[in-house]
Amino acid sequence: MYGGSSTTRKLIVLVVLAIALVGVAGAANYMYEKASVKGVGYKNVEQIVSTQEGFNGAKLVEKESGSGNVITERTEIEAERQINVNLADCLGENNIRLCSWDYINFTKEAEFEYMPVSYQTGTYDQKWIEKLCVQNYKIGAVLTEMYTHAEHLQKNTEVKTRLYNCERHFLTLGAGNGFPYQIFDSTNCCTGVLEANLNSNVIGVAHIGWISRDPAVNSKGRHNEWGRSVEDLTGVFSIEKFIQLWGNSTCGSISVDWLPCV
Repeated sequence: MYGGSSTTRKLIVLVVLAIALVGVAGAANYMYEKASVKGVGYKNVEQIVSTQEGFNGAKLVEKESGSGNVITERTEIEAERQINVNLADCLGENNIRLCSWDYINFTKEAEFEYMPVSYQTGTYDQKWIEKLCVQNYKIGAVLTEMYTHAEHLQKNTEVKTRLYNCERHFLTLGAGNGFPYQIFDSTNCCTGVLEANLNSNVIGVAHIGWISRDPAVNSKGRHNEWGRSVEDLTGVFSIEKFIQLWGNSTCGSISVDWLPCV
């Protein structure tokens, strides 16, 4: 009887420890996927990545579907959440690239050709749809690349976005005359970047755009819009775009390939 009670107590302790360990375990802060697909048939893919909860951090949503010939598709996505790291030391060295950052890197090379296909599971008849949306809430920047009703689509997309937990730095002035005061110094404060290099050939409908808004609200509670570009194309087009959205001019060198093969 006493032995059974002792065994019960040990089991209870083990269960409590197991629950505690599960509570301590955190989410996967580093995410990586590399894929290569070729074939004929119907394809439907969705990828969603978020580095912070709510309207914070960086987010990426990519959707692709259609029927026909997948001539080639190579996709690579990498993301990590490190925005809570203190960056005072690396900012002091005046080299932003030494800092840890919250980032998403996305690269995709693909070519699709539409045609109806039939299998035992049914008939699939859908022209290709390819949608990509990348948001950087730290700098108020968003990028959209979308193709619909595509009979043929060949694209090469590279997008990189990162966010720095840039702390406020203050300079003390006027200390020599006995009236010191502080001003905000943002010379070494790079809050984040969103960069993209887009190259595509499409027979169908294309929609490409970006928006830059102030992350802080104005007196009326709205976000001021500083820039916008929207382009809609229907037909047969060859598209080349390089997009660079920075928090300010101290973010270092460009991180995407600005001189692609054509």
